[in-house]
Amino acid sequence: MIMQTKLTDSVEEAAAILNSGGVVAFPTETVYGLGAGICHPEALLQLFRAKGRPADNPLIVHIASIGQVAEVASAVSLQAAQLIERFFPGPLTLVLKKNSSVPYSVTAGLETVGVRCPANPVAREFLRLACCPVAAPSANRSGLPSATNWEAVHEDLDGKIDCLLRGDPSTIGLESTIVDCSGSRPILLRAGAITLEQLRAVVPEITTITITQPEERPKCPGLKYPHYAPRASIVLCSKNEKIDIKESSAAYIGMSEPPEGVALLKVCRTTEEYGRELFGFFRLCDARNISVIYCELPSDEGLGRAIRDRLMRAAGLC
Repeated sequence: MIMQTKLTDSVEEAAAILNSGGVVAFPTETVYGLGAGICHPEALLQLFRAKGRPADNPLIVHIASIGQVAEVASAVSLQAAQLIERFFPGPLTLVLKKNSSVPYSVTAGLETVGVRCPANPVAREFLRLACCPVAAPSANRSGLPSATNWEAVHEDLDGKIDCLLRGDPSTIGLESTIVDCSGSRPILLRAGAITLEQLRAVVPEITTITITQPEERPKCPGLKYPHYAPRASIVLCSKNEKIDIKESSAAYIGMSEPPEGVALLKVCRTTEEYGRELFGFFRLCDARNISVIYCELPSDEGLGRAIRDRLMRAAGLC
C-alpha cells in the first residue's frame, strides 16, 4: 500500500499521528526506530507490512521513563531492577515477563517482552507524548542495514509509513544490547553499546546465548533471520591481514591500514567510530554499486563484540 509519508521536525505532530493509529519512524541513539502504539492493532499490522518483517520476529517496546516498566511487564527480577537502575535510559533492552496490556502480535506469541527506555531526548519526548508504550523495530526494510539517519529511513520506507520524525544521526549506530531477565539467570541475547563487561560489573552472573535454531522462536530481534546485509558480498578479515584485491569495485572498512586497490574505504580511529559508521558505510557501498566489502573483525571485547556480531550476521555466518 502506497501512502503519503509526512516528513516533520515536530515531536508533537509525530506523536499526534502515532496516537491516531499511525506508524511513525523516530530517532534514537542506537538506530532509527519504526513505532506503532501497542494499543493500535491495525498500526502494528501496518508496521510489519511496511518492514516486510516476519510475524514470528518479536518487537521491542519503547517507554519514556522507568516508571512505565510496570505498564508492560508483570514481573521485574532483582537483576533486572539493578540493570534498569544503572542503564535506563540508554541503549539496553531487557526481556521481561509481559503483562496483559502487551498483545501477542508484539511478542510473536511469547509470554515475554523486550523493554527499552532510549536516552535520545527527541525519542524520550516523542514517547512521553505517546498515548501508550510504542513497539518499535529498526526503521528499515527487513534484512537490510539499519538506518542511522532520517535520509536512510526515507529511502527504505517512503510511501509505506505515515510519518518520519527527522532528527540527528544516531550517535551509536548499532542496535541496543539485549539481556533476557525472564528466567532464573540473565542471558546476553544481543551485544550492543552496553558491553558484557559493563553488564557483569552490575550483575556478575550474566551468561551469553547459544545460537537460536531455525525452528525456535527467538526471544528478541536479530537472532533468527538474516540481518544487516548490504547487496555487496561481505568478506571478513583479521587485523593487518594482507588482502589481495581482485575486484574492480571493492570497499574496505576497519581500523587498520586499508589494502591497496579499493574503490571505497573507511578507516575508523576507534571501535565507537566503527560501530557508528558501519551501517551507513554499507548503504554507501550499495549506492556506489560496490560488489564486495572487506570488513576487519575487531577484538571480541567491549564494543568490538557487537561489531563482530553484526559483521558475521551480514556475512551470513550466524
